[in-house]
Amino acid sequence: MSGYFRQTIIGLSWMSAFRIFSRLVAFIRVVVLARLLAPSEFGIFGIASISLALLEILTETGINVFLVQEKGKIEKYVNDAWLISIIRGVLIAAFIMLFSPFVVTFFKIPESIGLISLIGIVPLIRGFINPAEVKFQKELQFSKEFYFRTVIFSLDSLVAIVVSLITHNAIGLVLGLIAGATLEVILSFILIKPVPVLIFDWRKINRIFHKGKWVTFYGILNYAASEGDNITIGKILGPGFLGIYQMGYTIATLPISEIADVTNKVTFPVYSKISQDVERLKKGFIKTLSLVSIVSILLGTAIFFFPRELFILLFSEKWADTVTVLKPLVIYGIIRGISGTTSSLFLSVGKQKYIAGMTFLRLTVLAATILPFTVTYGIMGASYSVLLSGIIEIPLIVRYVWLVFKTK
Repeated sequence: MSGYFRQTIIGLSWMSAFRIFSRLVAFIRVVVLARLLAPSEFGIFGIASISLALLEILTETGINVFLVQEKGKIEKYVNDAWLISIIRGVLIAAFIMLFSPFVVTFFKIPESIGLISLIGIVPLIRGFINPAEVKFQKELQFSKEFYFRTVIFSLDSLVAIVVSLITHNAIGLVLGLIAGATLEVILSFILIKPVPVLIFDWRKINRIFHKGKWVTFYGILNYAASEGDNITIGKILGPGFLGIYQMGYTIATLPISEIADVTNKVTFPVYSKISQDVERLKKGFIKTLSLVSIVSILLGTAIFFFPRELFILLFSEKWADTVTVLKPLVIYGIIRGISGTTSSLFLSVGKQKYIAGMTFLRLTVLAATILPFTVTYGIMGASYSVLLSGIIEIPLIVRYVWLVFKTK
């Protein structure tokens, strides 16, 4: 077994352990909160999250991707990356506070302006996270990241559940995010070196922005492709249907998409280290693709045939309509879980534009179909629109993979 393949397996084991733990806790949290909160409360939190995600994407600088791709030591960029991160967090928080009235007016939820404004604290806090945190990934220290992420996620979930038990309000979900972000800042300074200071070099900052421009562009496209269905449902059908749809989407795609997230997090730094060796890169990619495909199909099949009676028993009768959107979204989850493994390959060889290209195609199909499908068939129509966008993307992804190895 080659050194990097062995490191990949070890990394996958640690990150899979975290994902299994976090998703088990997340599942318990969803079951508890589903009994405490109405679908509309989940929908309102979903709208607040959409607003936060939009601003995070619009201000994405590609710092982490740049630091992982960088062949030398990253210490010389930490101070500059921290400054960029802080400014970004302040800007996002300010925009959320400023535009929250427009958001509640657009979605017709005036009673939620306080919750949407409160979520603006999350990016403000996250902006102060030590950028050297990326060393966990770059140096393949996945065992350390396992413990680091586990503690943070546990606090987030605990706060969300306890506050929701007390308030029966979606504010618990936001306060959980705030607690997790605060703890991450503290731990990133205590456990990770070097500690950044506000000394910066405009030449380095310019290099970070230049290298990260395609990450920013891809992020904007991916946001539109990922949130277009939620925005459409929230606007046309209201927060109640949005809550039901998001619950179905989460259950249908979470186990499968998590596989892609884990493998990409591990394989990106590994692929980056062997990106100049075409044969090793190809073998590593084929092994990863085969493993992810098998697991995604097995998990997807299990969720596809998830019994309606068991779902209602776990989540209560008020979420029964969620079952209707599961099947097409499960198929979409399998497709995205398998095709998503290409992202780390493209990033490792500096082909961020390929990710932007395939995301643009997915967005184009979604934009053309989501509105008429939703108006005509409700949340089922939205789920079919999402599925179609995932299917159309496949031929382009295959071509891009071929181009990577042909060029290499």
